[in-house]
Amino acid sequence: MPLPPFRFAALGANVQASVLMTLSMATFATNDMLTKFATHSIEPVQIMAVRGVMASALLFAFAKWRRSPLSFAVLREPAVLVRAVADICTTLCYLNALRQLPLANTSAIFQALPLTITLGAFLFLGERVGWRRWTAISVGFIGVLVILAPGPEGFNAYGLWVLASVVFAAMRDLATRKMPPSLSSAQIALVTSVAVMLTGFAWLPFAGWRPMSGSVWIVLTVASVTLASGYALIVAAVRTGDMSFVAPFRYTILLFSILLGIAAFDERPSLRETLGSLIVVASGLYTLHRETRGRPARSAA
Repeated sequence: MPLPPFRFAALGANVQASVLMTLSMATFATNDMLTKFATHSIEPVQIMAVRGVMASALLFAFAKWRRSPLSFAVLREPAVLVRAVADICTTLCYLNALRQLPLANTSAIFQALPLTITLGAFLFLGERVGWRRWTAISVGFIGVLVILAPGPEGFNAYGLWVLASVVFAAMRDLATRKMPPSLSSAQIALVTSVAVMLTGFAWLPFAGWRPMSGSVWIVLTVASVTLASGYALIVAAVRTGDMSFVAPFRYTILLFSILLGIAAFDERPSLRETLGSLIVVASGLYTLHRETRGRPARSAA
């Protein structure tokens, strides 16, 4: 007896969101790997400009294909502007860190994002956070300190750039949740991509333009495809499922980053980095457990 055809739309909202988030993390990890290659030849702001042109063109084509409304009126929404500014700051901080840190190390520190989102949801969205989740958040940030290895020998100041990008990324995702449903995911992703691109061009006169070889052009072209895909997937994921359910699936980027770091740069996480990552992931998963305990899932409705 033949199996019935698989239909993604038939899945619950949270299941759909988890798949979308996992796919977005795979594309972002691939983009990080390609971008790290490019940072060996050109400045981060040049990457933002060139990659942004390509990614914006792809997102524009995607929006037209989906017949999503495209209008400058979207800029009247404060949440859209906040998201764009937050993503610009996230990109600037993260690229500067990625240039100096191992791929897996950068990704591991970034795993504090779901915990930061929970903290931000308490501060700005009025979500209730009990003492158990406060404990989990505190333990998670202890894990970040283990990864950073503060001290005269182990501390790397570029880890602070990653922490700054975590704060701005949390701001970005919280702003996404405040957007009206009438705004399409493609439209939001396109606005963000264009904003990052324009910022890159604005900083180019100060950083200077460096000639790019054919291999760099190819790397940035592929990176733009993964970036555009990641933008669209993550917006769809955050808007589809419950934030408390979706956020922990960001941890999958750590696995992708470790595998890509080993394959591309022969980077292997140290025991300290692995321990810190496990602490952050464990605290995040416990936070998810506390947030979903006794709360009906959106997909059940």
